[in-house]
Amino acid sequence: MPADAVTMEKIVALCKRRGFIFQSSEIYGGLASTYDYGHYGVMLKSNVKAEWWRAVVQERDDVVALDAAILMHPRTWEASGHLAGFTDPLVDCRTCKQRFRADHLGDLQCGQKPSKHPGEGPDCDLTDARDFNLMFQTTMGPVKDEGATVYLRPETAQGIFVNFKNVMQFARKRPPFGIAQVGKSFRNEITPGNFIFRTREFEQMEIEFFVPPAEAAEWHERWMEDRMRWYTDLGIRSDHLQLREHGPDELSHYSSATSDVEYLFPMGWSELEGIANRGDFDLTQHAEYSGQKLDYVDPSTGERYVPHVIEPSAGADRATLAFMVDAYDEEEVEGRERVVLRLHPRMAPVKVAVLPLLNKEGQPELAREVYEDLRKRMPADFDAGGSIGKRYRRQDEIGTPWGVTVDHQTMADRTVTLRDRDSLEQTRLAIDDLGAELERRLAAPWRSPKP
Repeated sequence: MPADAVTMEKIVALCKRRGFIFQSSEIYGGLASTYDYGHYGVMLKSNVKAEWWRAVVQERDDVVALDAAILMHPRTWEASGHLAGFTDPLVDCRTCKQRFRADHLGDLQCGQKPSKHPGEGPDCDLTDARDFNLMFQTTMGPVKDEGATVYLRPETAQGIFVNFKNVMQFARKRPPFGIAQVGKSFRNEITPGNFIFRTREFEQMEIEFFVPPAEAAEWHERWMEDRMRWYTDLGIRSDHLQLREHGPDELSHYSSATSDVEYLFPMGWSELEGIANRGDFDLTQHAEYSGQKLDYVDPSTGERYVPHVIEPSAGADRATLAFMVDAYDEEEVEGRERVVLRLHPRMAPVKVAVLPLLNKEGQPELAREVYEDLRKRMPADFDAGGSIGKRYRRQDEIGTPWGVTVDHQTMADRTVTLRDRDSLEQTRLAIDDLGAELERRLAAPWRSPKP
């Protein structure tokens, strides 16, 4: 496999330079492991979520949508096991005052001597490991007392489970069927890092798919195939993806099988999405703690059972990062280095940029007319600042697949130059045909030109 030009440092620099993602609260020195999405970052991440919705809801008739509240009844987290068991082992160093995951010490740097791991430095003084709950705790209402304690949800899944009965009634669905949700989750991670890969506030794209117990293994296989195909269909190179099955020591106590979709990031193979066979643990727990029946009676057979659950759970931020990393490329064009994001056109924040060659002779006005028409069809940019070369470089760096140049000939015959981001091929096209041609290209199959 050829070595990629991309590094995490280059991605972070590009995100800051082009306004994709930047440090949160930067004017105050920033807040560790929190990031704000700028204009192009919002559009890219929105495309990730939109394509996920398209694949799991719009193009299926067995999955419905839900948007559950972030704040939930505290008993939810007792039933799910998060209140008692959602912990990481934590150690503190009395010398450098830093905090570390006790089970990750071999991967971390000593606070005073980065060439060594915590505990290996000459002055290290680590405390004994203790459990640290990862849920953010807050209070509801004006009075802070024990009865007012609530939590920011550490996952979106529980909002789906507690709504199983509601959804089954109003959606008129019967197993096998699924509930899909996109939403924010919060985990007070001890050692977040690698830019937006691991943060304390993140967005999940999650499905809970309810099936008859005997069909769980089959549906688990089908969802693994579907989810792998989603990434490759949207341009991720297949040799940078793998499906890794969890070993017996990795499985959650309720899971009979889990596999991770992993991507080859600059820091190595890391999880994009987990696909788990959760059994009936969740519905059984919530039925016990709530006193509500959460089973299903098959009207055709009279069989009563608690559905088993297949859970494909992906991170919207991690997927956004993976699409950027996989698209990043560098090449030399006419003696100058070009940085380009070779994003699938459907994922690109902007589909087409309209650029007047000169800021005179009526070119900006006509270019603006072309832009106004195109932006009704697809996300478009109008850029008249700086040389045409610099403007194209800007668009290449945000991943815009096509550029339209209005020039002298346009003023004479109403044709424009259409430039392709990846091949740099330029074709002449009538303005009246431009919108239809771009829509045709946007709908066409696409594969990454990167090796």
